[in-house]
Amino acid sequence: MAKKFPLRPKHPERICWGCDKYCSVNDLKCGNGSDRTQHPAELFGDDWFEFFNQEEPQPPAPPENPDTPTDKG
Repeated sequence: MAKKFPLRPKHPERICWGCDKYCSVNDLKCGNGSDRTQHPAELFGDDWFEFFNQEEPQPPAPPENPDTPTDKG
């Protein structure tokens, strides 16, 4: 089971967020590149979760056209 992802960590710059290990910046164990992965709060601001937690807008249903024949007959 994956660890619970912190929404607002106190010091996100001290941790690599690239996997579930949450290594310190000086001890990157997973080898997921040479740099640490930033927390979304560092990239998008403190309200990042509200933005990404919104539901996807549904595309509008196509209008029904009664003049279009439905029989292909």
